[in-house]
Amino acid sequence: MGAFRWLSLAAAASSVLAITPEQLISAPRRSEAIPNPSGHIAVFSASQYSFESHESSAWWSLLDLRSGNITPLTNDSNVSEVIWLTDSTLLYINGTNAQIPGGVELWVSDVTHFSAGYKAASLPAAFSGLKAVTTESGDINYVAYASSYPNGTAYNAELAAPALSTARIYDSIYVRHWDYYLTTTFNAVFSGTLKRSQRSQYRSFGGLKNLVSPVKNAESPYPPFGGASDYDISADGQWVAYKSKAPDVPQANHTTAYIYLAPHDGSEIAFPINGPGSAPKGVEGDSNSPGFSPNSKTLAYFQMEDKSYESDRRVLYTYDIASKEITALATEWDRSPDSLKWTDDQTIIVSSEDSGSSNLFLIPIAEATGDFTPRKLTNGGAASAFYLLPNKSLLVTGTTQWTSWKVYIASLHTKLAAKTLVSANEIDPELAGLGPDDIEEFYYPGNWTDIHAWIVKPTGFDESKTYPLAFLIHGGPQGSWADSWSTRWNPKVFADQGYVVIAPNPTGSTGFGDELTDAIQNNWGGAPYDDLVKGWEYVRDNLDYVDTDHGVAAGASYGGFMINWIQGSDLGREFKALVTHDGTFVADAKISTEELWFMEHEFNGTFWSARDNYRRYDPSAPEQILKFSTPHLVIHNDLDYRLPVAEGLSLFNVLQERGVPSRFLSFPDENHWVTNPENSLVWHQQVLGWLNKYSGVGEEDEGAVGLGDTLVPVVDINPPV
Repeated sequence: MGAFRWLSLAAAASSVLAITPEQLISAPRRSEAIPNPSGHIAVFSASQYSFESHESSAWWSLLDLRSGNITPLTNDSNVSEVIWLTDSTLLYINGTNAQIPGGVELWVSDVTHFSAGYKAASLPAAFSGLKAVTTESGDINYVAYASSYPNGTAYNAELAAPALSTARIYDSIYVRHWDYYLTTTFNAVFSGTLKRSQRSQYRSFGGLKNLVSPVKNAESPYPPFGGASDYDISADGQWVAYKSKAPDVPQANHTTAYIYLAPHDGSEIAFPINGPGSAPKGVEGDSNSPGFSPNSKTLAYFQMEDKSYESDRRVLYTYDIASKEITALATEWDRSPDSLKWTDDQTIIVSSEDSGSSNLFLIPIAEATGDFTPRKLTNGGAASAFYLLPNKSLLVTGTTQWTSWKVYIASLHTKLAAKTLVSANEIDPELAGLGPDDIEEFYYPGNWTDIHAWIVKPTGFDESKTYPLAFLIHGGPQGSWADSWSTRWNPKVFADQGYVVIAPNPTGSTGFGDELTDAIQNNWGGAPYDDLVKGWEYVRDNLDYVDTDHGVAAGASYGGFMINWIQGSDLGREFKALVTHDGTFVADAKISTEELWFMEHEFNGTFWSARDNYRRYDPSAPEQILKFSTPHLVIHNDLDYRLPVAEGLSLFNVLQERGVPSRFLSFPDENHWVTNPENSLVWHQQVLGWLNKYSGVGEEDEGAVGLGDTLVPVVDINPPV
């Protein structure tokens, strides 16, 4: 065994850095701003991690939508979700339960005397995703979700009897997903009602009804990323719609999902509105984001056509509840929208990736036929949430590459400029100094079409000087580098170490049209690699302030595969250091993933029918391995079931046996991502320290992260005797 040596604590960051890893991770993280019915104030949550106390704090605040002023609402960390009942009354989830360990409570409070509220309901498990409407009778109908037993009762982890054996037995595939093993419990949407008592207080009435469990093998929200956007309650409180993966097809092999419709009172079993025999012919892919019209007569949702392609284009559909007629809208629009809201009974606003941004678009139902292009309402950044205000403007919460939270008012009339109410980089000391001036974008000739890329410059950038290149490759592969904030891969954090970051969107990237996205199929190391080579050459030949001789490259997921491919290719010799985070290495190991539909689509067949496709671009092929020579940091986590940890270990073993300077970093409690703040700090220190060591940045800037800037055990392969 190797001996352990301990690295020192992080050195103080240089004052010239606008943002360090510590600042990125410890800056406040805020939710969407939710307006009250009159559109005068909005409520939002915030949380912050402290590296001094090693604890997180959380609080809720109010945002004045006229002045932009922020005032506190409560610092009670048990308040997990808040929604408006009236202009001054809030319904919220209290994350503890005085009578039921592991349960939660629903409380009602006045916004001006929040601490004087009262308990309206006791819920027997860890419910979340609260949505509620006030019915014509004055009752409050609500929905929320929790884990469920097969018999429909809510699963409470704290009260569950411990199993006598840890054995897991499966008779069909989908043994595990993302970072958990499948069990007999599943997510389910529950409905409930609050009635006003004689004391004018709301009280629970009639108990909870599980709307999912009566449908065999259904689940909603669908893990690992499903949440409240997977279901909706109609404005009249009569209907609930939810998404579930199709229970009648092998779920590991297909993306097929249906939208189910059920009465809120659970009087009838939910039925799929777009199931077999009901969906438009040939439309068999994933469905998501159901949303009711204001008059509760129509349901809108998105659906993909291909049943095995998770990045197929989403098309907007409407379902008439009375006639059961389904209508497709904006079918020729070359974008893939991902969230929706109705402005009235005839108009829908959607958000969509769009050329490096995530913008809002207006779709009038009567006009959205044939060759129709929705009207763009925002331009730039990433709109993450939006609400229609009474004056017919939009309250938008979003991010950009230079701010983690931005709330602004956008007009439904494109000629009017958006009005920013507040931006995190103006109120958070951790983000002070960030702005749009250090960010540019450009296009360059790629393998078969022009390719988009971002340039992110360090704070204090001087065009007369040169800065080493940091070449970042995104995951997906159907993904993109966009004008949005990230707490995991933030280009500005890399840049402020002393690099110019180039973040290309090569073949396979989303938001630039179906043709570019789809062209990566069975072509992982072909056109995308060529796009990256041409991007590197463009930077070398055209950006005099970028030093490609001391450049470094890093990528995660598909970007990790590409780094592994680059290591054994000519481009690998152009970098001083490489970083792979959770990337595939051995071609045949792709069969160990849980989402078989992904690999079977990407490589045009099953593992046995298309083996040559799986091996076409194999980073572990001998002819690739024999070229390995660039120092390489490998990161892979134990709970990554999408790309199991053996992939990272295999790569590290080969690098070590080939004598290539290399290091292996693993987190036993993380999945495909690294989200724990303390783990995230170590991740940043190791990644940046590795790159800085070999690029020379660490020698040029005393504030840059070094390999000695973390307190973790590092295994010395050849300890001194």
